[in-house]
Amino acid sequence: MNVLLLTLGILLFLFMIGLIVYLVTARRYQSADSVASSYDTWTEDGILEFYWGEHIHLGHYGSPPQRKDFLQAKSDFVHEMAHWGGIDQYPKGTTLLDVGCGIGGSSRILAKDYGFDVTAVTISPQQVRRAQELTPDGVTAKFMVGDAMSLPFPDASFDVVWSIETGPHIPDKDSFARELLRVLKPGGRLVVADWNQRDDREKPLNFWEKPVMKQLLDQWSHPAFSSIEGFAERLEATGMVEGHLITDDWTKPTLPSWIDSIWQGVIRPQGFLKFGLYGFIKSVREVPTLLLMRLAFGTGLCRFGMFRAVRAETSNQVVSTATSQAVKH
Repeated sequence: MNVLLLTLGILLFLFMIGLIVYLVTARRYQSADSVASSYDTWTEDGILEFYWGEHIHLGHYGSPPQRKDFLQAKSDFVHEMAHWGGIDQYPKGTTLLDVGCGIGGSSRILAKDYGFDVTAVTISPQQVRRAQELTPDGVTAKFMVGDAMSLPFPDASFDVVWSIETGPHIPDKDSFARELLRVLKPGGRLVVADWNQRDDREKPLNFWEKPVMKQLLDQWSHPAFSSIEGFAERLEATGMVEGHLITDDWTKPTLPSWIDSIWQGVIRPQGFLKFGLYGFIKSVREVPTLLLMRLAFGTGLCRFGMFRAVRAETSNQVVSTATSQAVKH
């Protein structure tokens, strides 16, 4: 009981400090440039990497969730996604594009553990620099700056296209969906994991959900979240999906990540020595947003969506006006 009270006290203390800084340093989404700028800053100062490791995405804690090391859960997520996506048995030398690669944690696993020939893009030049620094010689992963709405590759370039938690940063979801499939070879596999909002066509956001979603968009440079249903429709509307696109909801196995990410600051106090008062304030400033994320994903306002598709051998990329209007969610 004493340990529980101490834990709650520490979290409350961090929350109160974070809330004060949060309220006096307002943020709002401005443009795609703000995404690159935000990640450049976090990469340069090293705080995000120190606490979140090389994988700037949520972890997978099993089904049902179990206690697990925060960084191990992130590594496990990559393997779970590769298995769910059906690419874990693909041969060495398979060409894979990682869209929104961060500092390359997932790309390196896919190259080292599966032998894939990985090309990875991010909109942040500093993330490219750091990814290159972290990648040992001989690892078949290369990194470059690229815009997910206009990927710098010819049609049908890759056997697999892979993306984790990139969609919320993309203002033009239709272009994002089209580009993911355009650069995929016919018969190739698309595997995407993303943060999604509940489909508000089925159940509109209520009085408290609207301000919560606004904060989640403004705080981390997100123009909008798609719903799982809406983004699936966008992918299918490209005319490049063979058969039926498969979706899944991984909210439960990823949900512990939010509190675990806050707890890293408690169990790793050496971060204060490394980054000083500036780093402490910058880190605790994110605590309210992390708690809002936990609230949103825990109540069903947000969902963790998984998407799997095969690129059609032939495609009809003409999208009707009616279909375009139907996938605006």
